[in-house]
Amino acid sequence: MELTLLGTGAPAGLPRPDCPCAACACALGPDARAATSLLVDGALLLDLTPGAAFAAARAGRSLGGVRQVLLSHPHDGPAVEVPAGLPQPGRVPDGRELALLTGHRVRAVALDAPGTGYAVTGPDGQRLLYLPPGGAPAGLEAPVEPYAMVVLDVVGRPDALARLRETGAVVPTTDVIAVHLDHDVPPGPEVRRRLAAAGARAVPDGTTLEVGAYEDVPDVPRRTLVLGGARSGKSVEAERRLESFPEVLYVATGGSRNGDTEWAARVSAHQERRPGSWRTVETCDLVPLLKEDGPPLLVDCLSLWLTDAMDVVGAWDDAEWADGGERALRDRVRALTDAVRETGRTVVAVSNEVGSGIVPATASGRRYRDELGRLNAAFAAECEQVLLVVAGQALVLRG
Repeated sequence: MELTLLGTGAPAGLPRPDCPCAACACALGPDARAATSLLVDGALLLDLTPGAAFAAARAGRSLGGVRQVLLSHPHDGPAVEVPAGLPQPGRVPDGRELALLTGHRVRAVALDAPGTGYAVTGPDGQRLLYLPPGGAPAGLEAPVEPYAMVVLDVVGRPDALARLRETGAVVPTTDVIAVHLDHDVPPGPEVRRRLAAAGARAVPDGTTLEVGAYEDVPDVPRRTLVLGGARSGKSVEAERRLESFPEVLYVATGGSRNGDTEWAARVSAHQERRPGSWRTVETCDLVPLLKEDGPPLLVDCLSLWLTDAMDVVGAWDDAEWADGGERALRDRVRALTDAVRETGRTVVAVSNEVGSGIVPATASGRRYRDELGRLNAAFAAECEQVLLVVAGQALVLRG
C-alpha cells in the first residue's frame, strides 16, 4: 500500500496567510505545507483540501482513479469545491467499516474530540491509521493489533501517540508520520528534532511512502542528558521528550522542603504541566531505579542529587572532604554512571550547567561547581544524546 501526502500542514496551511510570526516567516521551500490530505494507492482520498488536484500533479500522481473521498474534520460536507471527476466526499459513521472495490477496507475510529479517524487496511494486509487534528482514539483497550503506519498530529496531541503506544497499536517498527503541522514549533531542524525524540518524523508535501517499510523510523534515544542554566527551559524540554510515552516515572530529587513556599510553588508548576498518567517518586536513590525494568525515567535533577550526595559524604567540611569524603563522592558518582551505562530503561535526566557563570566566592561553592561539572561530563559520556538549552532553545551537543 502506497501513501502520498498531498499536504502535511494545519488546516490553514504553513505559513498561515498574513501571519507575521517567526515560524511562518521560516516556513519556506520544503518546510511550506498545504493542509493535510492523503492519497492511498491513488484510489482513496482522505480529506479534500484546496488545490488537491494540483498537489497530486506536482507529486506525479493523478486523482483520476480516486473511488472514494472521506472527510475526517468535524465539519459536515465538503471543505472545498469538488473537482470534476471526483466522487462526492462522505464520512463513515464511527465503528462502521467501508469496503472498496479496490480491496481496501476503511473503518471509522471514534475520537475523544469532534471528527473521525480512519483505519485503512490495504489489499496487501498492511494497516494505516489516520487521525484529524486535535483528535485521539477513544475507548482503545489493549491489546490492539499494531499499525504499520500512523499519521497524526504528534505536536498538538502527543498524548494520542502515548495512548496508541499503551495499547500496542504503535510499536517500535510503526512509522509515525506527523501531519497537521502548524506554527507552534519552528519548521526545519527544530520540528524534526522534537519529532525524532518522540519516534516520529515529518516529510515534505508530495512525498510517497510505502506502508510497512520501517527503515526510516527514527530510533528514540535511550539515554538523554538535558543541560541548561536557571530558567532556561531545560525541564520543559525534558518533559516534552517523554510526553508521547505512557507511564513515565518522574523522579524528583529535590524533596518537599517543608515550609519553603517558593519551592512548593515551583514543584506545583512542574506537576501541573505533567500528563496525568505519569507517576512521581521523590528520591535521590537512583541506582536501584536504573537497575529495575519499567517505564521511562525522567530525573529532575542531577544538580540536587549531587547536593544530597555531598551532604551525605560531608563534602562541605574541608577536613571531612580530605579524610575520605572526596573518595566517597567519586564512588557514588561512579555507581550512578555505571548504572546509567547498564540500564535497560529509557532515561531523560536534567542538570544545571554552571561552568559558564561567575566563580563562586566560597570554597564550598567552588567545590560544588567543580563536582557538578565532573558529574555532568561523566553522565553525558553514557548518553546517546546530550542537549544544552539556552533561552528555551535546545542545542544538540551529541546524537
